[in-house]
Amino acid sequence: MAFTSKDVMALREKTGVGMMDCKKALQESDGDMDKALDYLREKGLAKQAKKATRVAAEGMAYAAVDYDKKVGVVVEVNSETDFAAKSDKFIEFVKEVAQVIIDQNPADVDALMAAAVNGQTMADILRDKVMVIGENLSVRRFVRYEGDCVAYVHGGGRIGVLVKFEADAAASGSEALIECGKDVAMQIAALNAAYLDEASVPADVVAHEKEVQLALIKNDPKNANKPDAILEKMIIGKMNKYFEEVCLLKQAFVKDGNLTVAQYVEQQAKAAGGEMKLVSFVRYEKGEGIQKREDDFASEVASMVK
Repeated sequence: MAFTSKDVMALREKTGVGMMDCKKALQESDGDMDKALDYLREKGLAKQAKKATRVAAEGMAYAAVDYDKKVGVVVEVNSETDFAAKSDKFIEFVKEVAQVIIDQNPADVDALMAAAVNGQTMADILRDKVMVIGENLSVRRFVRYEGDCVAYVHGGGRIGVLVKFEADAAASGSEALIECGKDVAMQIAALNAAYLDEASVPADVVAHEKEVQLALIKNDPKNANKPDAILEKMIIGKMNKYFEEVCLLKQAFVKDGNLTVAQYVEQQAKAAGGEMKLVSFVRYEKGEGIQKREDDFASEVASMVK
C-alpha cells in the first residue's frame, strides 16, 4: 500500500516520533497506519515520544579535559529527576557525550546527535538511554576549547566550569597552570563572574550601569550641591567597584583577598617559569533558565488513574 508525505506527517502528529522513523514505520507496514503505530510501539519509539514531551530540568553539568589532546569540554545533559541524574547509567552517558565532543568536535548539538559512535548515531544512543532510564533526556548545550584547559565539577554535577589559558612552552601543561586553573574554576563556580575582564563587558551594559549609578548618586540628598566634576569622579569609583564584582580577573582572589585573580594568575605563571594568560571560561549550572514543572508526583499519579 502506497503512502504519502501527508501520511508521514499524520503519523508524526499522532506519536510525536521523528519524521524519518515515521517514514520507516510506514515503509515496514506497507503504508498501513495502524500497523505503523504498532511498529513504533514495538520499537519503543512511541513510548519514547511521550517521554520527550516531559520537562527535563535536572541532570548534570560536566566538564572534562583530555590533556594529551589539549582539548576541554563542558556540557549540560538534562533528565527529569535528580534520582535518574545520579544513576550510573546516566553518568556514564554524560561522560560518553563529553568524549564524543572531544574526539569529533561537532559544531552544535544537532551535529553531535548526528555523530557516529560504534555504528550508531548519538541520537540512537540517546534514544536507547531514554528507554533504559525511563525518563526524557536531552543534551542541552556544550562548549569545546582547544589549548591549555582545566575543568572543574562542583556538587556532583550541579555546576561545571571550563577555563582556558594561553601559555608559552614553559607554562603549558605545567602543575602551576593546572593548580591555577582549578583555583580559578572554583572561584567561578562560587561567585559566577559574568565577564572575563572590563573589555569583555558590552558597551550597552556599561552605559546602562552608569545611568543607574548616576541616578543613585543624584537621588542622594548629600550630593545635591556637588559639582558635575565631583559627580563624575564618584561615577568612576562606582564603576570600578562594579567591574570588580562582575569581571573575573578584577575580582579579589577567594584564597587570598590581597590579590586579584589577575595577580594570582601572574603569580602562578612565575611559579611555572613562563607566561600564561587566562583567556576564556564557561560556567554551566544544571537547569538554569529551564521552566520546571509545578505538578507534584501525587497529582501526576492521580491524573494517570483518571
